[in-house]
Amino acid sequence: MPDHPLFSVSVVTPEGAAFEGDAEMLIVPGAVGEIGVLARHAPLVAMLNAGSTRVHLGDGEIHEFATGPGFFQVLEDRAIALVDDAVSAEAIDADRAERQLEEAQAELAKVEAGDSTADRWQLEQRIRHAENQLRVSGASG
Repeated sequence: MPDHPLFSVSVVTPEGAAFEGDAEMLIVPGAVGEIGVLARHAPLVAMLNAGSTRVHLGDGEIHEFATGPGFFQVLEDRAIALVDDAVSAEAIDADRAERQLEEAQAELAKVEAGDSTADRWQLEQRIRHAENQLRVSGASG
């Protein structure tokens, strides 16, 4: 028997669901710090930063994802994280993450030099997402 009641959890990207199932707890990277949700949590809507999203299934089993920025909603016994990217810890490609990091840093340098009108917050989130993938995978950034 699980220690806590289960509730429905979805981690969804534009490409589809990265995780769909029941969990004891979900921890997401909120804009002002991590948010932990258990079953019967009060309704909530929050912005998410790039970071680590952890789905606790019970019996010590945890699925960890490096997730990009997005939104989070809790309704009754359902939690949904809508993020622009979610890579499971086991599937992280450190070379791809390194390329994402370099591309975003180069574009941010152009913004700072006045040579680009790209959105600074989006670029900063892309950098954080790439750095987080490298951290989660154990590769040094």
